Amino acid sequence: MRRRQQPPLAKRHGLDPARIRMPEDGTWRTVRDFLTATEPRIPRHRIDAMLDAGEVVDMAGPISPDAPYVPGEAVWFHRDLPSETVVPFDISIVHRDDALLVIDKPHFLPTIPRGGHILQTALVRLRLELDLPQLVPAHRLDRVTAGLVLFVVDPALRGAYQTLFQDRKVRKEYEAIAPYDQSLALPAVVHSRIVSDNGHFTAREVDAEPNAHTTVELVDHRDGLGRYRLTPLTGRTHQLRLHMNSLGVPILGDDLYPTATDRAVDDFTEPLQLLASAIEFVDPISKAVRRFETESRLERWESREG
Repeated sequence: MRRRQQPPLAKRHGLDPARIRMPEDGTWRTVRDFLTATEPRIPRHRIDAMLDAGEVVDMAGPISPDAPYVPGEAVWFHRDLPSETVVPFDISIVHRDDALLVIDKPHFLPTIPRGGHILQTALVRLRLELDLPQLVPAHRLDRVTAGLVLFVVDPALRGAYQTLFQDRKVRKEYEAIAPYDQSLALPAVVHSRIVSDNGHFTAREVDAEPNAHTTVELVDHRDGLGRYRLTPLTGRTHQLRLHMNSLGVPILGDDLYPTATDRAVDDFTEPLQLLASAIEFVDPISKAVRRFETESRLERWESREG
């Protein structure tokens, strides 16, 4: 296996620098010309400022503003951070050892950096707060979904644990709060084909060979609401939300299904009532069965207790 090239710049805010490779067939005269042409999101004056400050480097160190373009070589730099709204919820630690970190992720906090969410993500927060710069997620959880996420502490074990999720060798259980329908025959296994279109926030179900399977059970009900246990056998985009919606009982707080809303990114009211409640697997290192359970609760059900 080819060894990954180590960046010549240290992490900043828990993040690796961007690595930009110069194509073999490139004809630019300088690195500056190349970056100006291929990084449209970075203003030209900002590229000049980074070069002047020595913030663009190759394996030998900072490059000069007139450094020549070298086909096949790479440069590194740290991208400017977007302006972010602080997600005002804490991350709870469920389990920690030398290999694994299991957390209860709050609603509205993304698992990993993406788009306009960088510092306000579980990964970056944990790297900084726990001083674990090599921490990586074994899987992901949607921004609006709360609950268990497993991270790998030891970089040497990253592949072993990530493969568990890729090979569907992890049993995942979710809790959801949705309307109660006494005519709905449960438990049931929902099958459908889910597709995602580039450029769209939503996924959709189509009439074709199923690629998504979810077991839906009713755990309890009161005051017109049901508490459901969802056990996905697959992991398609928005699978649980789509399957509950297809049963006619969309999850409370869902801003996409059945109808998309324009909720502002800093609106932390009425969270999606979906919680990753349990993870169970055979540990690839110790071979022991490991099970982790959430310590969080869904507020729409808790508010009706008593």
